[in-house]
Amino acid sequence: MKNLVQEPNTLTIAVSHPTNPTSGSPVRVGEFCGVAVADRQADGKTVVRISGVVNVTVKGVDGSGNSAVAVGDKLYYVDADTPPISKKNTGAFFGYALGTVSSGATATIEVLLAN
Repeated sequence: MKNLVQEPNTLTIAVSHPTNPTSGSPVRVGEFCGVAVADRQADGKTVVRISGVVNVTVKGVDGSGNSAVAVGDKLYYVDADTPPISKKNTGAFFGYALGTVSSGATATIEVLLAN
């Protein structure tokens, strides 16, 4: 295709957060999110997976405190949190939980990216 600039499902782009993403880490690019496919390149850009199902670490909290994550829950990326993915809707929409996390716990689960 003559006008295709990048392949579907990934972008090579400078991310907003974190400053130096590493392979496998969730990232935020403005108002959308994804997962770094590789470490940040020398030119400041990162290859980012923006669709599909990914394994990421999720914290069982929301804006009010501890809150279990259920399959289908909306998850958000909050820059100031570690890990940055939880049910706190003050961040950028990340995707949908395909696994569960106990209230207050942290676990790696499958997430359907929102993009």
